[in-house]
Amino acid sequence: MDSGVRICELPDSGKKVVSLSGKEILLVNLKGKIYAVENECPHQGSPLTAAIVKNGALYCPRHGYRFNLVDGHCAEHPGFVLATFPVQLNGEAILVDLD
Repeated sequence: MDSGVRICELPDSGKKVVSLSGKEILLVNLKGKIYAVENECPHQGSPLTAAIVKNGALYCPRHGYRFNLVDGHCAEHPGFVLATFPVQLNGEAILVDLD
């Protein structure tokens, strides 16, 4: 599904929230690799819009939980897993697979 965001709109370490099929998805650009994750921390539901991107992880702004951008796992608290979605680029278009 086309996110409606073009790669040129997402700078390195940049984030952008999009709504796709009724879900809020956070797009993250980490050194040219685009990731798509749910925009809600699985710990207490905080939005991840203000999360910090560092060393391949997304840090929740509320309690600092660290989620791996590739698989969504939280190293400190394995019971919390952030939903991740496959991403493809089609030219400048960022496509997200929600299935």
